[in-house]
Amino acid sequence: MVESGQMSIERLSRVLVLAGFCATLGVVMPNSVATAPPDSRHAELRGACYCRAMGQLKCVGVVTQAECDKQCGEALCDDWFWMERLTCWNWGYGG
Repeated sequence: MVESGQMSIERLSRVLVLAGFCATLGVVMPNSVATAPPDSRHAELRGACYCRAMGQLKCVGVVTQAECDKQCGEALCDDWFWMERLTCWNWGYGG
């Protein structure tokens, strides 16, 4: 004959084992919540953008590489380049 006290202890132990198993799965399993991709505008590096037009080299500004390509293309530069993480140098070389 089974007493009602024993039955509730067995039931409680099963519930605790099941809860422990679910908690372990929650910790071990990777986070499956869908998230948006990180904002790449803040991750892009900025640097000095130089434009060569009519034989003169001029710094357009400290912008991203994509902005440099766009601005220099629209300004009809003969040649341009972008220098990552540097500021503009417009002071000349003496003389």
